[in-house]
Amino acid sequence: MVSSMRRGLQAWIRRLLLLLITFWEAGSGQLHYSILEEAKHGTFVGRIAQDLGLEVAELVPRLFRVAAKGRGDLLEVNLQNGILFVNSRIDREELCGRSAECSIHLEVIVDRPLQVFHVEVEVKDINDNPPVFPATAKTIRFHESRLLDSRFPLEGASDADIGVNALLSYKLSSSEFFFLDIQTNDELSQSLSLVLGKSLDREETAEVNLLLVATDGGKPELTGTVQILIKVLDVNDNEPTFAQSVYKVKLLENTANGTLVVKLNASDADEGSNSELVYSLSSDVSSTIQTKFKIDPSSGEIRTKGKLDYEEAKSYEIQVTATDKGTPSMSGHCKISLKLVDVNDNTPEVSITSLSLPIPENASLGTVIALITVSDRDSGTNGQVTCSLTAHVPFKLVSTFKNYYSLVLDSVLDRESESVYKVVVTARDGGSPSLWATASVSVEVADVNDNAPAFPQPEYTVFVKENNPPGCHIFTVSARDADAQENARVSYSLVERRVGERALSSYVSVHAESGKVYALQPLDHEELELLQFQVSARDAGVPPLGSNVTLQVFVLDENDNAPSLQAPWASGTGGAVNDLVPRSVGAGHVVAKVRAVDADSGYNAWLSYELQPAAGSPHSPFRVGLYTGEISTTRSLDEADASLQRLLVLVKDHGEPALTSTATVLVSLVESGQAPKASSRALVGAVGPEGALVDVNVYLIIAICAVSSLLVLTLLLYTALRCFVSPIEGACGPGKPMLVCSSAVGSYSQQRRQRVCSGEGPPKTDLMAFSPSLSQGPDSAEERQQPSESEGLRKVSVLLFLANSRIVLFPYSL
Repeated sequence: MVSSMRRGLQAWIRRLLLLLITFWEAGSGQLHYSILEEAKHGTFVGRIAQDLGLEVAELVPRLFRVAAKGRGDLLEVNLQNGILFVNSRIDREELCGRSAECSIHLEVIVDRPLQVFHVEVEVKDINDNPPVFPATAKTIRFHESRLLDSRFPLEGASDADIGVNALLSYKLSSSEFFFLDIQTNDELSQSLSLVLGKSLDREETAEVNLLLVATDGGKPELTGTVQILIKVLDVNDNEPTFAQSVYKVKLLENTANGTLVVKLNASDADEGSNSELVYSLSSDVSSTIQTKFKIDPSSGEIRTKGKLDYEEAKSYEIQVTATDKGTPSMSGHCKISLKLVDVNDNTPEVSITSLSLPIPENASLGTVIALITVSDRDSGTNGQVTCSLTAHVPFKLVSTFKNYYSLVLDSVLDRESESVYKVVVTARDGGSPSLWATASVSVEVADVNDNAPAFPQPEYTVFVKENNPPGCHIFTVSARDADAQENARVSYSLVERRVGERALSSYVSVHAESGKVYALQPLDHEELELLQFQVSARDAGVPPLGSNVTLQVFVLDENDNAPSLQAPWASGTGGAVNDLVPRSVGAGHVVAKVRAVDADSGYNAWLSYELQPAAGSPHSPFRVGLYTGEISTTRSLDEADASLQRLLVLVKDHGEPALTSTATVLVSLVESGQAPKASSRALVGAVGPEGALVDVNVYLIIAICAVSSLLVLTLLLYTALRCFVSPIEGACGPGKPMLVCSSAVGSYSQQRRQRVCSGEGPPKTDLMAFSPSLSQGPDSAEERQQPSESEGLRKVSVLLFLANSRIVLFPYSL
C-alpha cells in the first residue's frame, strides 16, 4: 500500500510540473498579477497605474477605466492612487470550476490618446473545500462465502480545490476483516477498493462498521468521512464480473439522441437465477449523468438520452452495477470513462466597443477607431478565429492581443469623396466546414476646412448704363465650397484699392451673404468708362480659405450732355454774332461758321447743324453745312433781300432722345464799298483766334483720310469676299452702319452701339469711325449741287479720342 502511494505521489509531481509550465505560458499577457481566492475586500493586488507606465494624476483626465469579461465587479482600481484591489468575494471554484488555470482578464482603456492594456490576474487556489463523499453513510452486503482478497469498489471523495489542495489520501479505521486498497490510474484519479483480509462468518460477525477518512493535501488539512456498514450475507457466493474494470469510450458531442455508447457484458459463475444479471447505473452517479444516459437492464446497452455539449462537460465517468438474481443477490461493478470529441458547432462572436466617431478627414494614419473582440466556444482548430474587413475601405485590423483587434485608419480620408463608410467585420473559425459571424459599424467622416470657395469662372464682364440710381443692383457673384456646414458658409467682400483719388468702396459694395454687387452712386461715363475690381469669397472654416474673382464693369454712355457752342457763343443760347456780307457775293460764299462740341461719345457726340427758317421768309439766301456748321450763300444776293438777316442755327446730336443747342447769327448786307473793311474785320475775328486749330485740323484730316481710305478698302474687300462665298444671302448689298472699336486689348464691330474697350490701366487711344446712311434735307444746297455724288459716295464722320481729350472733326466726303 505504501509503494502504491509513493508511485501515485511521483506521478502527481510530474503532472504538477506540467501544469506550472502551462500556467507560465498562459500568463504571458502585458501585465500579470496573482491573488489568493477568498481575499478580503480591499486586498492589495498591484500598482496597476505604475506598472502600466501611467501617472496617477492623468487617470481621471484620460478616462481610465477597467472592463472585465463576465463579472466585472470582482476587482476595482482606486483612481486616487492607481492601486488595483479586491472589490468583492472571489471564489475560484465558482469562477473557474476545476480548471487548472484560473485568471481574470482585465482590459484597461485610457483616452487622449486611446490606449488599451491587457492585464491578467491569476486567482490562486486555497484549501477552502474539504473532501466530500457522495454519501455520509454506505451499506455493503458481503456474503460469508466471499473469498479472501475479494474486492468491493468504493466511490472516492471529491475536492472542489485543485493541485495539492485536491490531492486526497484515504485512511480506513482498523478492522480485522477489511483493509483499503488504493490504485492510481493515468488520469490522476484513484480507485478505492475494500478488500477482504479475513474470512467472514455471519454467525460470529453479522455486521462490520468501518469509518473511511479522506484527507486533502492542503494546509491546514481538511477531511471528509463516510460511515460504511458491512452486512454479512449467506448463500449465493459468486458475484457478476465484467471483462474490464474500466471501459474507455470517445463520442462526438453532436451525437444524436439514442446513440449507443457501449454494450456491457458481465458474467456470473453461478447457475440458474443466481447467474441472471440486471444492469443499472450506480446509485452514486450524479443527476447529470442520469439525465444524459440510460442503460438497458437486460442487455447492458448504454445509450444517450440527452444533448451532449463539449463546451459544458468534456468527459463523463459512469459507474455501472451488474446484479444477479440470487438470494441474496450479488453485484459486480465497472466504470465507463467517456470523453467527448469537439465538433465545430459554435459560431464566433464579435463585439465592437470604444468607438471614436466621427473621425476627422485629416486624421493621421494609424488612428484607432474601434476595439474589436472575438471569441468562439469551441476548442482547438474549431476555436481559432481569424478576422477580416470588407474590401475597398480605408481601414485595417491590427491584432493587439489574442482575440483582440483594433480598427485603425490605413489610408487618407476625403469627406467630399465619401462621407460615411459601412465597415463589416467578419470572424471565421478554423473548423471544417468553417462557421462565421459578422458585425458592422458605420464610420462617419467629419469635415475639415480643406476646400476653398470656387467661382464658376475667374472673370466677369458687366455693362452698366451711366446715371444709374444709387444703390442699384448691377451683378451677383456666387462661389461654391465643397466642404460642409460652417466650412461651406461663404461670405463676400471687396478687395479694396484706390480708383484715382477715391477708394473703391465709394463706388461699389457687395452683400456679404448673397454676393450681390451694388453701385453706391450714379456712374458717369465721361468720368469713368471702366471700373475693374476683385471680389473675395471666404469661408467660415478655421483657418478660413478664400479665392477672388475679377469684375470688369463697363459704364455705357447715355445722351446726357447737350451740344456746347464754342466762342464767340459763350452760353450757346443767349448771344448773337454779327457779320457783314457785301451784296455782290455769289453763291457758295462762306459767311460764318458755327462750332460746337458734345461731352458725350459715339452717336451721342455726333453733331449736325440745321438752319431754322425765319418767320415770313421761307426762301432764305443762306444755308448751313449739315456736319461742318459753315453758313454760306445759296445764290447771289439782290436788292430784294433784307439788309439784316437773322439766322438761327440748331445744333443737334444723334442721341436718343436728341439734345440741341441754338446759335444766332446776324448777317448785315452792305454795299460793295463798305464790305472790305467789315469783311477784313470779320475775317480777322474768324481766322485769327483759330488759326492754330485750323492748321492742326488740316494735318488730322490728312491722317484720318488715309486711315479712312484703308478702312473703306478693307470693307470693300470684306464685302467682295462675302459676295463670293454666299451670294444668295445678299452680302453684296449695302450693310447696316457698323461701329469699329480698336484698343490695346483688341477690336470688334457692333451695329450702331458704342462700347468702351479698356485694359487693366487707364483708357487707351481709341479710334471710332461712323458711316451713317443719312440723307440731306430737300433744301440742302450740297444735295442740289452734287446730285450724282450723293448716290455714289458715303459720308463718314470720324471721332478721335486721344488721351481722354476729344477733338471733333467735321464731316467730309470720300
